Amino acid sequence: MKTFRNILSWVLPIVVALAVVFVVRTYLLEVVKVSGDSMEPNLVNGEAMIVTKPTAVKRLSVIVFDAYGEDPTAAKNTNYVKRVIGMPGDQVASKNGYIYINNRKIKQSFISKSERGIGTGDWTLGGLAKQHNWTYQGNTVPKGHYFVLGDHRSVSEDGRAWGYVDAKKIMGVVKVPFWEGSSEHRANVNGLAS
Repeated sequence: MKTFRNILSWVLPIVVALAVVFVVRTYLLEVVKVSGDSMEPNLVNGEAMIVTKPTAVKRLSVIVFDAYGEDPTAAKNTNYVKRVIGMPGDQVASKNGYIYINNRKIKQSFISKSERGIGTGDWTLGGLAKQHNWTYQGNTVPKGHYFVLGDHRSVSEDGRAWGYVDAKKIMGVVKVPFWEGSSEHRANVNGLAS
């Protein structure tokens, strides 16, 4: 009996700790690393970020989502980090380096003017849908979906190529911890959602 208690005294704390980690990672938050250059200059390759799971997705939120099935080139267990530009029901267009939501130009202070102009291109959702033969051919973001772009528009493989992100695929909203990046970049990720 004494041996059983001794074993239980060190096994039980390990089981409780694993259960707490599982609950926190599944339902609250998770620390992940950025992979790739599509969110530069605000998130860089290898940078740690926290993904908060119960947080509401808003316009300009930076999100992590399961890209498998959204981007036809994404393998299973591939997550992407992108910025939400279009909410369900929004009309989104790009002209001369400016993004228009429902015919109103949005502020893109999170990237420079040259970064906006070099990689964004001129398009409408309907034009992209026809060009890439998306299933949904409308000119608005469909219900239960989001339109996303990377901040580094000239290298980002994003919604312009493959369409929309299903809300069910969103893992959570990104927050950059105080020890990562510059204060400007943290503000560009943590504080812009509206």
